[in-house]
Amino acid sequence: MIEVWAPRVERLRLRRLTADGTVAEERELSPAGHGWWRGDTVLADGERYGFLLDDDEQLRPDPRSRRQPDGVHEASAWFDPAAFAWTDAAWTGRQLAGGLLYELHLGTFTPEGTLDAAVARLGHLVELGVTHVELLPVNAFNGRWNWGYDGVLWYAVHEGYGGPAAYQRFVDAAHAHGLAVVQDVVYNHLGPSGNYLPLFGPYLREGESTTWGDSIDLDEPAVRQYIIENALGWLRDFHVDGLRLDAVHALHDTQPVHLLRELAERVDALSAHLGRPLTLIAESDLNDPTLILPREADGFGLTAQWSDDWHHAVHVALTGETTGYYEDFASPEAVAKVTDRGFFHDGTYSSFRDRPHGAPIPPEVPAWRLVTFAQDHDQVGNRAAGDRLSATLSPDRLAVAAVLTLTAPGTPMLFMGEEWGASTPWQFFTSHPEPELGRAVAEGRAAEFARMGWDPAAVPDPQDPETFRRSQLDWTELERPEPARLLALYRDLTRLRRARPELTEPDTTHTTVEVRATDGRPEHRVYRLGRGDLSVLINLSPERAVFEVDPVASVLLATTALTRDGALLTLPPDAAAVVGPPTP
Repeated sequence: MIEVWAPRVERLRLRRLTADGTVAEERELSPAGHGWWRGDTVLADGERYGFLLDDDEQLRPDPRSRRQPDGVHEASAWFDPAAFAWTDAAWTGRQLAGGLLYELHLGTFTPEGTLDAAVARLGHLVELGVTHVELLPVNAFNGRWNWGYDGVLWYAVHEGYGGPAAYQRFVDAAHAHGLAVVQDVVYNHLGPSGNYLPLFGPYLREGESTTWGDSIDLDEPAVRQYIIENALGWLRDFHVDGLRLDAVHALHDTQPVHLLRELAERVDALSAHLGRPLTLIAESDLNDPTLILPREADGFGLTAQWSDDWHHAVHVALTGETTGYYEDFASPEAVAKVTDRGFFHDGTYSSFRDRPHGAPIPPEVPAWRLVTFAQDHDQVGNRAAGDRLSATLSPDRLAVAAVLTLTAPGTPMLFMGEEWGASTPWQFFTSHPEPELGRAVAEGRAAEFARMGWDPAAVPDPQDPETFRRSQLDWTELERPEPARLLALYRDLTRLRRARPELTEPDTTHTTVEVRATDGRPEHRVYRLGRGDLSVLINLSPERAVFEVDPVASVLLATTALTRDGALLTLPPDAAAVVGPPTP
């Protein structure tokens, strides 16, 4: 059965193509009410097809296409997800609580840039201690490479990554390695090239836009259904374990039940049916705990949300950068507050927004519902040069960043290559085939950073293929002593995190923070983070820092050699240690 929602047309035809692209057959679809059209044609796996709208002879791809082998402007190919021979019948899933996320972009994670190539690196993630692999968007977009946020066919897997069959192989292999898969999905806008959905129906709100394009019309029931069925399809048909929901603050919903709450209800029902946990993680600029509050407390019931505030506070502490939205986080209490209470702006004044921002997280919300990170694709890639912390921080300070990230109360997330201090940048790259679109994107980005004082010539051209190639990880770096040493520290930290329940304790009343300011500079502070019986000692000052510790406590982990005299433990500059009772 072929079903298409196309209320904007008066006639809809299905065109089937032969292997060489010639027309094999055309059939009229019948109106079925409420803008739906149906036909009884059965398509074979891999068969090319598309739709003709009214009397237009230009073939359009299926709005729910699973595969676009020749690009988003061309015919769809029928794909049956049930044909795959899964081997993960014993997979029972993974809870997010106590987990470690690893965010990666398929095109730059390996030199090949494919799903099958990524499978060969899953062992590295297991050894690192990762529990959840989070993939940047894989939906079909125009061009060869892209971050993924310019997708126009949400049901299809980008052919350059290997298409939907390779995606199933990746998920199956991840489960065999004990890894859950979280897929980043974008429901707040569509890309600028290859979006034919408005020809079929009112997917977009006229005259209303987000930062990235026209707003999705969530008041239209069929559009809501399109989104929810897409989400359920990843979880059901592709065995994905969770979704990261991009920029949910851009989902403009005026219905009595918000789309996110409706989605959470449907996903919870599917989880009960499948017998494994399913995770929904929101990216939000609102600092609104409603997203993660339970539905019985008038929340949306999502599993977790990203904490940009945690990132900002730690970034300032590590780098001393205080421009733009980092300005408020120069406050001496910033790291303490995000560690203890999750949000820094919880109703406080935001100088970047010039207004009060956010709301407090109720104390009963477990800490793991906040995803915390020192680096991610946005906070690296949206910098003018796409520079990682490794571009400016010393190896010693990168080691401190690792300790801060993996001993924080939230659910930690690493950005690919962070674990060895990758020297490769991760820059903003596109490959729009349309010269005018590519030029507009490049000029717009240069102008944006020129307003911040950057020389436009110093901003990498997103359309230049070298910008993409520079952003690919160089795995040979692991053969060098310094990256190998940092990787060993990350592995030691993840082992400690698994061994010590204090580090995954969800109740932040067991967390304390002490801050010592030295010369007033935010990157020259000393911290003691109490995690139950453990103390995480951080010296980011240029001088030695002396901490009083329990005389019988053990140094469970240290980033460098320490000096101890009974109850006094001395850390050199740019050093960290975890101290506490010996592990049983």
